[in-house]
Amino acid sequence: MLSEKFYEVLKYEGVVSIVSWGNGDANITNTWNSYLVVKDNKIMLPAAGMNSTEKDVNVNNRVKVTLGAREVMGYNNYQGTGFLIEGTAEFIESGEDYEMMKEKFPFLRKVLEISVVSAKQLL
Repeated sequence: MLSEKFYEVLKYEGVVSIVSWGNGDANITNTWNSYLVVKDNKIMLPAAGMNSTEKDVNVNNRVKVTLGAREVMGYNNYQGTGFLIEGTAEFIESGEDYEMMKEKFPFLRKVLEISVVSAKQLL
């Protein structure tokens, strides 16, 4: 489901926005492309804070994620491309994936794991 172009974007630094919503307004938090780890159609991110996101996910586990990189050519020779990812999220705090992420990112408190439902190139 995740294209080669998506993986190419991850080779460059850029802002990742994560949108969650529980019982109220949408919550947006940000991280970096370099913090994303993809495994088996799941995107894992280190969560040092993300407390509001976690509260939302406990009520509604759907999330939307946007990311991009100016260095990757998009549609019609557009300089830069980005993606909209939709999926379901959970916060994990134990297990093999948690340990792997903790080794890479010692600052994390939990791991935000997103199971990708759709991935759409935007530009």
